[in-house]
Amino acid sequence: MGTAITVRMPGADGGILHHAMGCARPGDFLIVDRCGERVTAAMGGAMAFAAKQAGIAGIVIDGFVTDLGELRAYGVPVWSWGASAITTRVKGEEGEFCTTIQCGGVVVNPGDAVVADENGIVVISPGQVLTLARRAIEFQEREKTTLARLANGEKFPDVVGSRAIIDAAIHGRS
Repeated sequence: MGTAITVRMPGADGGILHHAMGCARPGDFLIVDRCGERVTAAMGGAMAFAAKQAGIAGIVIDGFVTDLGELRAYGVPVWSWGASAITTRVKGEEGEFCTTIQCGGVVVNPGDAVVADENGIVVISPGQVLTLARRAIEFQEREKTTLARLANGEKFPDVVGSRAIIDAAIHGRS
């Protein structure tokens, strides 16, 4: 979990990402909009090491990365579309820092809360954090009850209430 810092990085110029890395604070979550660029890796091992040194909580790149072994070794969580051997160069010609972006089709604003794990990423506006956190905790508590009922021998469709829907679908086809 961290606070979003955003980068719009449309082409092969990596200068704006270097700038963002210099501004990052411990606990920040770097979110990079590649603007549809699907060839060039936005970052690699050296940038991952810099992120680790800066205390960055994680990095999401709506595009590609390189140096996968180094990214894993440095331990900063990185989400991307995959790997590319073609890398950016620092030109300082384009890009934006701490502006509203889109990443994976989701609008991200600087300062948004970012929660991520191996299953995915959630971006939450600061005003929604408490409400959504309470809903998530309630869901987890309900799931404990569901698992306990399953452990006691009940069948999944009965526990979650889908038995009637399933039975209607089966009988409606007959």
